[in-house]
Amino acid sequence: MSNLSDKITIYTDGACSGNPGIGGWGAILLYKDHCKEIFGGEAESTNNRMELRAVIEALKCIKKSIHVIVYTDSKYVQNGISEWIHNWKKNNWRGSNKKPIKNIDLWQALDQEAAKHQEIEWKWVKGHNGNKYNEIADELARKGVDSLR
Repeated sequence: MSNLSDKITIYTDGACSGNPGIGGWGAILLYKDHCKEIFGGEAESTNNRMELRAVIEALKCIKKSIHVIVYTDSKYVQNGISEWIHNWKKNNWRGSNKKPIKNIDLWQALDQEAAKHQEIEWKWVKGHNGNKYNEIADELARKGVDSLR
């Protein structure tokens, strides 16, 4: 069991101007009294891809195996990583329709990054509802979109 006081909390968000369209992702990482903000974008993407990219990039920033709590306002990300992924992996990354899952490259990258940590809690937070850090992640994602305009 990890020491719960030794944990990193992450808030992530993705954005798209058009869907598909110019995409942006953002994340804020909180560790003790440290705060790190990251963002980026892609010229042609979707909202779901940006939601996934935000979590992947945030996890890449963490240099040691540690207890991580990830807050996302995407049910797609939360359900995908905590529920659906187990069957996808058993079925060679195929969905219940027997077709390859969408965004397979990012799901595999997320699975790989998540495996590096002692424990990850995946929590959903309602977007645009006044949560300070979710709002910051949203601003960062929009910055990612704006960086490509």
